[in-house]
Amino acid sequence: MPGPVPNREADLARPRERKGGDVQPVTRGLARPAKVPNADRNWHPIAKRLWDSLKQSGQADFYQQSDWALAYSLCEDLSFYKKSGKRSGQMLQTIYSAFERLLVAEGDRRRVRIELHEPEPEEQSAAVLAIADYKKDLGLP
Repeated sequence: MPGPVPNREADLARPRERKGGDVQPVTRGLARPAKVPNADRNWHPIAKRLWDSLKQSGQADFYQQSDWALAYSLCEDLSFYKKSGKRSGQMLQTIYSAFERLLVAEGDRRRVRIELHEPEPEEQSAAVLAIADYKKDLGLP
């Protein structure tokens, strides 16, 4: 999606849910789990750091085997670029552009209307809390 980076959902005057909703439920467990390959020991330190950060990022939960293969290839290319004495701005731009397809940066995710949120803490219902208070008042465990 070309154009400027959209605002975060929380910053919108009218949340997208009221406009018809772009939020889709995530059904975990239906997709095949992907095996994440190990980073190449010979990669440039920046490529290794990027690879490690990809494994820990929230979008990694949604990566499939082909996504990891593409990320591996891009880290290999980035390592080659960083180690080479002759660097091309066009090559770096091409590598960064390919990382956009993996939605690595927050702006890339917002362009396609994907926002990663921290899980909200579970709230206990009022009935459960009332029963717990009642047991406490009675001296029950």
